[in-house]
Amino acid sequence: MYIIVDDRESVTNSYVGGLVREGVSSIGFSSGEFWDWMQSASESDLAAVDAFLLGDCDARGSLPRAMRKRSSAPIIAMSGQKMLKNTLELFESGVDDVVHVPIHLREILARTAAIARRRVGELPRPCETRIQVFFNGRDPEIAGHALTLPRRELRILEYMVSNHGKWITKTQIFNAVYGIFESTFDESVIESHVSKLRKKLRDRLGFDAIVARRYVGYRLNIPAGETIDVPMQELGEVGILLNRAHAAPAAYPAGN
Repeated sequence: MYIIVDDRESVTNSYVGGLVREGVSSIGFSSGEFWDWMQSASESDLAAVDAFLLGDCDARGSLPRAMRKRSSAPIIAMSGQKMLKNTLELFESGVDDVVHVPIHLREILARTAAIARRRVGELPRPCETRIQVFFNGRDPEIAGHALTLPRRELRILEYMVSNHGKWITKTQIFNAVYGIFESTFDESVIESHVSKLRKKLRDRLGFDAIVARRYVGYRLNIPAGETIDVPMQELGEVGILLNRAHAAPAAYPAGN
C-alpha cells in the first residue's frame, strides 16, 4: 500500500486513482490527517505500507524523520521545483529519493523497488533465476517467458517474492493488495486469488511454488535445486530470453 501525503486534495485523489489503476492500493492524507493516523497506527498497519509519497505540505521538512521512527518503508518526495537547493533540502529532511513532477507512476514504483533492493543488498535468492518480478507493472517472467496476470494476482506475487520463504497471513496479503482501509471486500477473496495464482505457477514451474497451511497462511517456496521443464523446441529461445532478463538492471528486489 502507498500513502500519499499532500495538502491538496485534488493531487492526492489523482495519485490514488492512478495507483489503483496500476493495481496498487493507496490512500491520500493531508499532513494533519496523516500525522494523527501515524501516531495511532498499529505495527501491522505500518508493516503494510510499501512507500510514502510526500507532496506539497507545510510539514514536509519535519515529517520524514517522524515517519522513519515508526516505519522503514521508502519515503519519496515529489517536488514541482527543479532547483538544486530545494532538492538538497528534501534529502536533508530524511527522504530516500526526490522525484520531479510530472512523473509516470511506474517510475515511482520502480524507484521504490530500487530503494528496497539497495537496503537488503543484491544477494541472489532461490527464486531469482526462476521468477522475475519487476515491481513496475510489467508482467513477471518465468524461464524468460512472460506470465500475464490480473493486477491483483500480480500484486500478490510481488508481495510473496518480497517475502520469499516466509509465512505470510491472509490478512497481510489482503492489506498489501486491497489496503488497510478497504471495507468493500472481505479477506476471503484472497483465497480465490491465491488459488488461481498457485495453479498458474504450478503449470509453468512444474511444482507447487505456493505452500498453504491452515491457520498459518501462505509461503512462496522455490528450492534452489528445482528446475523448470521446458519443451526441447523452446530451449534456444529461452536461452536468449534468460540472457536478456539477467542483463536487465531491474530483476526483482530481494525484499521490500
